[in-house]
Amino acid sequence: MSLDNNWFTEQASPTDCAFSLHIKQKLHEEETPFQKIAIYETTEFGNLMTLDELIMLTDRDNFIYHEMMSHPVLFMHPNPLKIVIIGGGDCGTLHEVLKHTTIEKVIEVEIDERVTRLSEQYFPSLCESNTDPRAEFCFQDGIEWMAKAQENSVDVIIVDSTDPLGPGEGLFTVDFYHNCWRVLTAEGLLVQQSESPLLHLPLLQSIHETMRQAGFKTTRSLQFPQCVYPSGWWTATIAGNGDLTQFREEAAHNKSFKTRYYNPEIQKASFALPNFLIEGLPD
Repeated sequence: MSLDNNWFTEQASPTDCAFSLHIKQKLHEEETPFQKIAIYETTEFGNLMTLDELIMLTDRDNFIYHEMMSHPVLFMHPNPLKIVIIGGGDCGTLHEVLKHTTIEKVIEVEIDERVTRLSEQYFPSLCESNTDPRAEFCFQDGIEWMAKAQENSVDVIIVDSTDPLGPGEGLFTVDFYHNCWRVLTAEGLLVQQSESPLLHLPLLQSIHETMRQAGFKTTRSLQFPQCVYPSGWWTATIAGNGDLTQFREEAAHNKSFKTRYYNPEIQKASFALPNFLIEGLPD
């Protein structure tokens, strides 16, 4: 990272590319027991949050990520009632999940409470559902939480993690995925952000392989644009034990809430992958 002449630049090492945002001012900075958090005001993208000097979200484009981490997997499950979010301390994914009125409970498991408290201050629109009675916050290690969770007790697990570095590294392992598989119900689904298909293809391939080693029978990746992340092209990978090609299309068409990016056509299109991914990922 560099901050020169009022530009915040994240260098995507070791890929030799970078992304910059023009900064008006730094709003906040602190070191927690887990990471360094900084908040900036940008000229065109609203507020910006960084963790350990890596871009996490901006006001302008976070809706794409949060909607695509939430709605495709929820509409793929036949009747999601209990949801667990690992990470996602900015609460954007929680906000999207709770738009589904049939969901009975969402447990947010975030290791660093300060991410949530600062999001409430600097990204209040993402935190509008934090007081929803269906939401429960657990500020602890998601790996430990999943290891102790009851078997067959959750319908959908959303791993809204940072990159596989620092606190997020253990969320990309066979042990963690196996505990997710154990905790999910028979029709349960797991979704995890899985980085850029252009810059991080070996990691994406590894995620599929590791999920299957952990017990999941099927995996599929979906894609979406995310301009503030390295390459501007991002993925999420879904794991389950059944057919991952179907979703409740009629329910998606008739949803009672508004979305800015997601719609049923986007859901179908997001799973249409380019040839190099079709050839590089398991069937």
